[in-house]
Amino acid sequence: MGIDELYPPDRLIAAQRATAAAGLDALLLTPGSDLRYLTGYDAHAGERLTCLVLPAEGEPTLIVPRLERPAAEAAPNTGVRIVDHVDGSDPYPLVVAALDGPVAAVGLADRMWAEQVLGLRESLPDATQRLAGEVLRELRIRKSPAEVAALAEAGAAIDEVHLRMGEWLRPGRTEAEVGTDIAAAIRAAGHVSVDFVIVAAGPNGASPHHGTSDRPIGVGEPVVVDIGGTMPSGYRSDCTRTYLVGGPAPADFLDYYAVLRDAQRAAVEAVRPGITGAAADAAAREPIAAAGYGPAFLHRTGHGIGLDGHEEPYLVAGNDRALEAGMAFSIEPGVYLAGRHGARIEDIVVCTTDGVQRLNTTPTELIAL
Repeated sequence: MGIDELYPPDRLIAAQRATAAAGLDALLLTPGSDLRYLTGYDAHAGERLTCLVLPAEGEPTLIVPRLERPAAEAAPNTGVRIVDHVDGSDPYPLVVAALDGPVAAVGLADRMWAEQVLGLRESLPDATQRLAGEVLRELRIRKSPAEVAALAEAGAAIDEVHLRMGEWLRPGRTEAEVGTDIAAAIRAAGHVSVDFVIVAAGPNGASPHHGTSDRPIGVGEPVVVDIGGTMPSGYRSDCTRTYLVGGPAPADFLDYYAVLRDAQRAAVEAVRPGITGAAADAAAREPIAAAGYGPAFLHRTGHGIGLDGHEEPYLVAGNDRALEAGMAFSIEPGVYLAGRHGARIEDIVVCTTDGVQRLNTTPTELIAL
């Protein structure tokens, strides 16, 4: 997988055409996944302004702090004019100059810092501000073969970590101790950063976004382990498995885990072009509800993944957009019994031309350690 394949130069041209079609005069992109998607530049987010000025017509300009110019020039696809500014100078006139004329509407990076939004509003008082995501979402939602390969590499790396869980999960160890070991293993498996580590034992497993704590893992407790990181490519991993540690399972846990496993498999198998996000969500939700655990499934079935951990498309009730080949997302139903325990199973999958490809391939059966 070459870097030119992952960050092809023609993305800038496609984005300019989409910008014009959306009725915008330019996109203004500060550090984040949209900037990286278009240029390959993993820019530092800070109080100093970095901004890609991408006009609907004309030459793109990347405005950077002078001390970060070497990093910008070394990025894979910053084949754009670079203009730098020194500390103490006002960088916003550089944005106005790069636009090379009046503008009526601009698209701002969806997660731009508020101080930069306000700075651009003051510098371009006559321009309507909209979200750049209106334009870039449609470009990013379908992954190229190179992007799918990058996500598969990320999936294989996080699978390596799950396969080692028996080294760390033991009764008496705290969730935080286990989490520290897992974080080191995520990096050792090839990630450049650890995005999150959830080790949720016993009653903590009923909180989907628990994290870790100083609570020791008890004998016979289910433990939800949800982990993910970012690869050198910029693409991300995210995988959840539930483990049983050191003894027999609590009453009814095996029953609802079997329901959850079948529901997750059913949702994966339902993925194909044409099925809606809502229908994929229902494929997981309906068997869980039929077994009496509907209220314990607290969240949507899935979220898209790529350069962001959460992006379009979302598998959730009300999303009537049809899935298309190249869309990548999680399938992660869960059952959470407050005050007792919980379980979740998560794979990243890609919708293909005729079905689905799982990017996480470790077993989804309950693993007793």
